[in-house]
Amino acid sequence: MTVTPMMAQYLELKADYADALLFYRMGDFYEMFFEDAVAAAEALDIALTKRGKHDGADIPMCGVPVHAAEGYLLTLIRKGFRVAVCEQMESPAEAKKRGSKSVVNRDVVRLVTPGTLTEEALLEARRHNYLAAFAQVRDTYALAWVDISTGAFHVMPLTRVRLGAELARLAPSELIVSETQEAELRDTVEEFGIALTGLARSAFDSTGSEKRLCDLFEVETLDSFGAFDRAEIAAMGAVLQYLEITQKGKLPLLRAPQREAETRTVQIDAATRRNLELTQALSGGRAGSLLSVIDKTVTAGGARLLERRLSSPSRILSVLRKRLDAVAWANDNAAQRHKIRDQLRKVPDLDRALSRLSLDRGGPRDLAAIRNGLAQAELLRDDLSEPAVPDLLVNVIHALRGHSELIDHLETALIAEPPLLVRDGGFIAPGVDDDLDEARKLRDEGRGVIAKMQAEFVSNTGISSLKIKHNNVLGYFIETPSTHAEKMLSAPLSETFIHRQTTANQVRFTTVELSEMETRILNAGGRALEIEKRLFETLRNHALKHAADIAQAAGGLSELDLTAALAELATTENWSAPKIDDSRAFAIEGGRHPVVENALQRSSGDPFIANDCDLSAEAGAANIWLLTGPNMAGKSTFLRQNAIIALLAQMGSFVPANSAHIGLISQLFSRVGASDDLARGRSTFMVEMVETAAILNQADDRALVILDEIGRGTATYDGLSIAWATLEHLHDVNRSRALFATHYHEMTALAGKLPGVDNATVTVKEWEGEVIFLHEVKRGAADRSYGVQVAQLAGLPAAVIARARVVLEALEKGEREGGATQKTLIDDLPLFSARPTPQAAPAKSSLLEERLSAIHPDELTPKQALEMLYALKEAAKN
Repeated sequence: MTVTPMMAQYLELKADYADALLFYRMGDFYEMFFEDAVAAAEALDIALTKRGKHDGADIPMCGVPVHAAEGYLLTLIRKGFRVAVCEQMESPAEAKKRGSKSVVNRDVVRLVTPGTLTEEALLEARRHNYLAAFAQVRDTYALAWVDISTGAFHVMPLTRVRLGAELARLAPSELIVSETQEAELRDTVEEFGIALTGLARSAFDSTGSEKRLCDLFEVETLDSFGAFDRAEIAAMGAVLQYLEITQKGKLPLLRAPQREAETRTVQIDAATRRNLELTQALSGGRAGSLLSVIDKTVTAGGARLLERRLSSPSRILSVLRKRLDAVAWANDNAAQRHKIRDQLRKVPDLDRALSRLSLDRGGPRDLAAIRNGLAQAELLRDDLSEPAVPDLLVNVIHALRGHSELIDHLETALIAEPPLLVRDGGFIAPGVDDDLDEARKLRDEGRGVIAKMQAEFVSNTGISSLKIKHNNVLGYFIETPSTHAEKMLSAPLSETFIHRQTTANQVRFTTVELSEMETRILNAGGRALEIEKRLFETLRNHALKHAADIAQAAGGLSELDLTAALAELATTENWSAPKIDDSRAFAIEGGRHPVVENALQRSSGDPFIANDCDLSAEAGAANIWLLTGPNMAGKSTFLRQNAIIALLAQMGSFVPANSAHIGLISQLFSRVGASDDLARGRSTFMVEMVETAAILNQADDRALVILDEIGRGTATYDGLSIAWATLEHLHDVNRSRALFATHYHEMTALAGKLPGVDNATVTVKEWEGEVIFLHEVKRGAADRSYGVQVAQLAGLPAAVIARARVVLEALEKGEREGGATQKTLIDDLPLFSARPTPQAAPAKSSLLEERLSAIHPDELTPKQALEMLYALKEAAKN
């Protein structure tokens, strides 16, 4: 069957993007056909129609409006699709010049993938959107990542086993790997919800990658950026190759690559990040995470910097001290801090505006964002006196100054509130361009221009009844009554006025001037827009020449925002400055869990019970607290809060404690809670053992280890033996500072055998058979777990609780006497008896209760009620 020229064009373009949906531009719509249409209609919940036939069958078709395309793109990307955007490269009028049946030239201008988004509507303003690449060259590995919406570009060497931990830290939207590694890495990558993209091995060629990098940054060698190994160069080159493919040659404005090293940040594995809920709650989403509670930033850039710092705490003492000094300064200068935060609230997202402009996806509002952001930077610089600020903010001051020329240029050229898109026009200020002003005048004041011309014609001819009129056939024309025809057709007027038409009562003329004016009026709107487009391109190029300065200012504003936000957090939540040094100290006084404390304040208003923790150890020795106590008493909260306090301190923040002295930690491990992993065929206990094995195999003497209920997923003696051996290994081999919570009270004996182990317990009080949780941690060991009492609080039926007490008493008695075997206990306690457990007989009601039940208060007068009260009181005495 014959294929129409348009459909032939579609199929040819689609063949190059088989794994993506093709958004095929048709006037004001992006249309999709065949399988793309079926998939998109279902994903977007839009109508599926048909257009024409192919091989005898109807062609499925659906479409979305161009003006609303961003919302549909976001939905498709979130559902795992990639989208190839195909635009019209010429107008239909230009196509017709080649022939009446010529098809408009079209081409794919961009491949939209999760890691290559730049539009404001498609991104979370307060989070990075990373595109990463993992490369292997012989026995070396590297990970490179870029956020094209901000220009950030990083690379780091790493071992193969560290890939999962780094992916958990960065949370990229998309990971590029060699096609040869795609199957091997799929499980690891998809565990984190990351889109996996395979590229040809040639994209990871280190020699070709080095050339791509040098060409991008216009340098002869990469030495000025750092000493990169071949794997790092390959990873960075693969990122560039993918950007060239997806952006169709329009590379974003990337900053020079920054090399990171594992030794500069605290190593936190994926399980620990998940357990501590650093940036995402276990339930999914940001709400309930540590980040959601501590984020008081007021700019998008500051929020992204906070997440980076929280995800990558520093191990560099000098860096941490500068950060803490800056927070202390902002904390001590409350009035100045409030003024700074008020000004920062007016700062737009400079990084993303600059990135959109570099990719030619920006608009007038992005130029205005740069103008407004830099203007606020200048105001903030004036408020910061260099000798009075800490070292960290001195660099910020330097980044905020020197932008007056660009600000003035954009201030002069742009109106105060420009539209989002260039095609909307009207964003260039009056007086900037004479041709633009004239075009706008003609467009907006055409009637006035014609009236003025008419007055001139009346004056020149002396005919007061002369009019300039317009219709769709003649356009603009001059009309006079037929009585003036002879005068108009005679010299000298006939030399100016050209006869066009004679009617019964009127004669119509035109002039060269009127014809030219007509053309100018009719074309004024289009001409004005073309002039504005040209001026926009000039302004865009001018801004991009200052890209490095704008990026520095954006970084300075983010640093200032984060400093002020952490100080605001410290003030409002009563946090204190930690003491950070290179010792093995870990002494927390009055520590609190910020997320739990925040939840209590919002719900019940109850205060959080603060607790101390001291894991300080001499060099080469361990210090471990063995924590016992009942469930629900707060053991897990205590474990987590100390890990969080250490992490906050090493990101450069004040901490939720009365005081904290922390010797730098190199690694943070937390194994608190577990669930099964059915996709990998792992039981809850298997997951627990895998995570524990990772800790014991990696933790060094600078690590902080948090372990909760090791061995609980198996038989009692198996679990006890595993927990026992794990604690000994931590003490003797890893020599880490650690908190080890357990219900195996037998382990408390280790405190007398291992010099680095101390017992601690969460205190409770028992009252009339019920347990009251005090949430206080003190030295010593718990004598029991109060499991039955907790079960009662949970609402188990009274008969079950009563039976459990009987069984527990029998088991404890057998263990004390040492003579009862398990079989004897089972024989004595018919645990599997088919007889239902007898229910306790209801208590007989008292005489007083009977008299009370007979009273009907609504039927009593006040006097009768008082008499009844005296009578009941007398009955109670008897």
